[in-house]
Amino acid sequence: MRQLNVFTVLIVLIGLLTMTAAAEKSQPKPLIQMAILLDTSGSMEGLIEQAKTQLWKIVNDMALAKQNNVSPQLEVGLYEYGKDSIPASEGYLRQIVPLSTDLDLLSEELFKLRTNGGSEYCGTVIQSAVKGLKWSDKNDHLKVIFIAGNEPFTQGSVDYKESCKEAITNGIIVNTIFCGNYQEGVNTWWKDGADRADGKYMNIDHNKKVVQISAPQDKEINALGAQLNTTYVAYGQRGVAKKMRQEAQDANAAGVSAPVQVQRSIAKAQKQYVNVEWDLVDASKEGKVKVEEMEEEALPEEMKKMSKKERKEFLEKKTKEREKIQKKINELRKERDKYIAEQRKAKAGETTLDDAIIEAIRSQAAKKNFKYEKK
Repeated sequence: MRQLNVFTVLIVLIGLLTMTAAAEKSQPKPLIQMAILLDTSGSMEGLIEQAKTQLWKIVNDMALAKQNNVSPQLEVGLYEYGKDSIPASEGYLRQIVPLSTDLDLLSEELFKLRTNGGSEYCGTVIQSAVKGLKWSDKNDHLKVIFIAGNEPFTQGSVDYKESCKEAITNGIIVNTIFCGNYQEGVNTWWKDGADRADGKYMNIDHNKKVVQISAPQDKEINALGAQLNTTYVAYGQRGVAKKMRQEAQDANAAGVSAPVQVQRSIAKAQKQYVNVEWDLVDASKEGKVKVEEMEEEALPEEMKKMSKKERKEFLEKKTKEREKIQKKINELRKERDKYIAEQRKAKAGETTLDDAIIEAIRSQAAKKNFKYEKK
């Protein structure tokens, strides 16, 4: 009788564990949505440089956040405003990337940005982002706008007060980043814009060159980042082109500096870096496709002659390879973070775009019950 009771308890425990695992798997991911509105008028070359070189650092910091112990999905959108080459009828602004998980696309577009003198209509571009993007309607999701520029916040026919009111009414926080002197930003209503939408007002030196600190772990991390690319299996009509985009963004990061390349390599090891639209490993893991049921023409050449069993085994092997590499990158990241923290103590300087965004996101995420892992 005693043996039967123990056996029964084990069966119950196994059942509970299975139910818990299933519940965790079905639990919807927390969501962070961020729209970046960049002034691309003639004087903003430094701002663009900071944005394109520090994107991966910002993503990597967000990867440390968890809500109810679950890592969030990250969607980022991008607008430019204040450029004369964009018609006045369009408010001298354009949406470049809608809210998207495609971080390679975002990086590609940031590296394409060029400046051109123009009129900077802050109220107009905020209104465009509020109305033109697909924002979540859930209260526990973090929804933020970051607008950066250096001209008065009052320019244009759309009143920034109305735009900011519309944003926060929809649960969207507006953070403002003035490129210049703190008090000048206050005097030109950048702080007032943030205050009206529960946001944070910050100022940066947009022409300041970001200090890139190398670490002993960098060479190995970047080598592992290159190895990660061998675990991506492009499928579908656009798969090969999107894999080429991934490699191009590796090259863009490497072209800036080894530390920027490191931040990108680390980003590729995070849950926020997903490519379900073109990578079979991610698509299969997220339940978007079943490789056994796919038509042969949608498969890459290396898989077309495989049996259904061989396809599944091939993907399982690639998945394990990726997880092993990502685990090693994240172990090295922790060592690197400690080293960089020590180096930064002696090199504290003025705030740059990445510092401003990370500081604001962390404080606002805390209000949505996000907790950050310690570096």
